[in-house]
Amino acid sequence: MRLAAIDIGTNSVHMIVVQVRPDFSFEVVDREKEMVRLGAGGLDGKKLTREAMTAALQALSKFERLAKSHQVDEILAVATSATREAENGGAFLKAIERKTGVRPRIITGTEEARLIHLAAVYGVDTPKPAVVVDIGGGSVEITLGSGREVKFARSFKIGVIRLTERFVSSDPISNRDERKMTKFIGEQVDRYLEHIIEAGFDRVIGTSGTILSLGVVATAIERGTAPEEVRNLRVPAKSVRRVRKMAVELDLEDRIHMPGQDPRRADLMVAGAVLLDALLRKLDADEITLCDLALREGVVLDYIHRHRRDIARVDRYPDVRRRSVVELAERCSWEAEHSRQVASLALALFDQTRRVHGLGDKEREWLEFGSFLHDIGNHISYKGHHRHSYYLIKNGDLRGFEPAEIEIVALLARYHRRATPKDEDDLMKDLGKGSRKTVEVLSAFLRLAETLDRSRHGVVKGLEVRERLGQLRIKVQAVGDAELELWAAHRQAEALEEALDRKIRMEKVPYRKRAGLRAPGSGIRAPGSAPRARKALTPN
Repeated sequence: MRLAAIDIGTNSVHMIVVQVRPDFSFEVVDREKEMVRLGAGGLDGKKLTREAMTAALQALSKFERLAKSHQVDEILAVATSATREAENGGAFLKAIERKTGVRPRIITGTEEARLIHLAAVYGVDTPKPAVVVDIGGGSVEITLGSGREVKFARSFKIGVIRLTERFVSSDPISNRDERKMTKFIGEQVDRYLEHIIEAGFDRVIGTSGTILSLGVVATAIERGTAPEEVRNLRVPAKSVRRVRKMAVELDLEDRIHMPGQDPRRADLMVAGAVLLDALLRKLDADEITLCDLALREGVVLDYIHRHRRDIARVDRYPDVRRRSVVELAERCSWEAEHSRQVASLALALFDQTRRVHGLGDKEREWLEFGSFLHDIGNHISYKGHHRHSYYLIKNGDLRGFEPAEIEIVALLARYHRRATPKDEDDLMKDLGKGSRKTVEVLSAFLRLAETLDRSRHGVVKGLEVRERLGQLRIKVQAVGDAELELWAAHRQAEALEEALDRKIRMEKVPYRKRAGLRAPGSGIRAPGSAPRARKALTPN
């Protein structure tokens, strides 16, 4: 399975594309990031600015196209404090869906903290309790936990954009404003951090662009060169303190040229350095371990944890169309063994009469999918279940299909019993002449295949179809008593006779596994492989 995870943050919009491994870990195959400053001027219940929303929408449109180019199975998108707090946050989410088709969900601060913690402990091996700190543009998340188990999780409205807009009124910042910012931070977090200290922890892990950037600058100053890798990099608290001292004394131009500095973060560096240093002091931590995994990776890990069955299904059915059909069937509590048997029989009939009906691999696939789904209407009620099946297929959110294809598959289920399709039927009127003929032929195959498993015992093991003098002879290989199947099949053979313009004769023969006789399952091939037509069949 491939997933894309998008974090619509206050400062930046991030996306990763990952490949889920069989052991339910993942590897990143692509990533993208745009610093859009979505929350600038729009925090504390104010409106997101038009400029910020436009920049974010442009970034998200690009991300959506990139995700599709990787053929991802799901796009998971979350929005955090900027969207969560904004007066027009709901309108912004609707604009995202309208422009990109992506449907982000707003997550609470506590949920954001939990997901970040999952990512941090995934990236930094720490069996003992750890504090995870994430500094964003609008909020700061602080958690305490061991592994996936989170004991404490809180989000505080002290992100770097918020602090900068509130306290940084000069460049460099004044001593008075720095003291006011530090005091405010303490008022927000002191009590919570006291509980964390009482509980005890082994280390502090820092995530997010702000902390990683400060860690790189601190390391570059200490070593004389920026580190090539940041994950698991330990940065002494005294080095963070040194960066804070430099940041509050320098103006923007000088901060831009600090070793290892990301110029795009220089304007928010003061608030970030003051905040990180204050938190490490209050935790009495000697160092902080950097982790380059954050919310977006947490979203992926949470999805994997909650959808292991779906991920296993993706491994079984790599093709999105086939997987989508099976998912719908399973949601409707299908009779899997019966449906697969019917599909096998229908495909055996299709394959051995190709030179009569002239249909191709695309129609063959519709027949297989229609066979899988023909009985899902039983999920609603057995009475009229063919009509219920039609409705469920039409409204089953099948992925990878064109609307016309869904209509045909649904019609196969609709006409697998009772009335046969007629051109004048309301459901058939909107189809083209060729599609109507296709529905007539395929539904006749499905109808006959259904009767050949009338007892649900799978007694029919193979079919052989021969044409002679305008008549189709179907030898039904069966084990045990197949009288019920033959009786039901004779009653339903008329539909196939009309569809193929051939008389049909059926007879039971003993099941012998030998060359020349087709087992029902032999009709199922890997996607894209075309079965060879039988030479015994010639067009009329």
